[in-house]
Amino acid sequence: MERTKQKKNNGVVVRNKDQMQSYIMTTAKYDFNVYEKRILYRLVELAQCELQGLKFPEDCRKVEHTLWGNLTVTLPVTSILSNEDDNNYTKAKKALIALSQKYFEYEDEKTWEKINIIVLPKIQKYKSTFTFQIDPRIWSCCLDFTKGFRKYELVTAMNFKSVYTMRFYELMSGQKAKMSFSLNHLKEMFQVTDKYKLTADFIRKVIEPAKKELDECSPYTFEWTPQKEGKKIVGFCFYPILQPQFRDNDLYRQEIQKQTNLSWDLNRQVLGYLKLSLGFSDKEIKNNRAVFIAAQFELPDILGELAILKGKSRDKGNPKGYIINALKGKLKDKQG
Repeated sequence: MERTKQKKNNGVVVRNKDQMQSYIMTTAKYDFNVYEKRILYRLVELAQCELQGLKFPEDCRKVEHTLWGNLTVTLPVTSILSNEDDNNYTKAKKALIALSQKYFEYEDEKTWEKINIIVLPKIQKYKSTFTFQIDPRIWSCCLDFTKGFRKYELVTAMNFKSVYTMRFYELMSGQKAKMSFSLNHLKEMFQVTDKYKLTADFIRKVIEPAKKELDECSPYTFEWTPQKEGKKIVGFCFYPILQPQFRDNDLYRQEIQKQTNLSWDLNRQVLGYLKLSLGFSDKEIKNNRAVFIAAQFELPDILGELAILKGKSRDKGNPKGYIINALKGKLKDKQG
């Protein structure tokens, strides 16, 4: 029997899943090591579980919302290890110290933000757990899909040995079209502008090792070509490549099933409200699936929005069409 891949350390099991990550987080500027990245992967996982009304993973000890808006997260130390031991909590301590001193920096044409990743890190040695607080904007960043998202296998991402492999995997996963980045943008994204001043060093230390590790075990890898101005390399074109032999078979079957099973994409409460209160049939929901999924992720209170639209739609000639178009309008407004 084929089984879904799992990551197991000292009794802790991280179950594989297709995890969605905000493109804002995927392309944010930061320089984290492997253990710091694994903490972030777990944050994304927990945030999406809460959003979708799912149970937290078995190894999650606690997620609490404080009176001041911050969130307190408690996880076992072993949940960020991959076939490793850390009996002295050295790796966990270093990752927590580093994350407490770092921040997300995101900038687009409208805004610039700088947010500390975590505060108040603590390790409970006898319980073998670690705890920290995060700003609610970090939690929101995990769920901000206004700029799109990347979907990747959680266990696959957590098992990579290089943080550069992790980042390229996030960028390439699920993609089919060519992606182009300027050299400066890519170096800023990875925060290595001062580390690899020579382009040849950047290629040798970042791009080529990441490609090699992806080639060996990842569902997605890439080919690349340089973009030149004269003889000078000013950017890169990346061509995503699917390696189906490394795809988790159970997750692939679930992916196919999602195309027909609405409950994979939509929260049970949302699905129930659409059917029972608004009278949508399965076929009508499937025809507008993308709108409902986007609204579920993007609108803070999707059930409240639907209830308001239900009242406004009563005197409309096509109530369901009105609701669909109203949701599209709200999503467009949110995206600016």
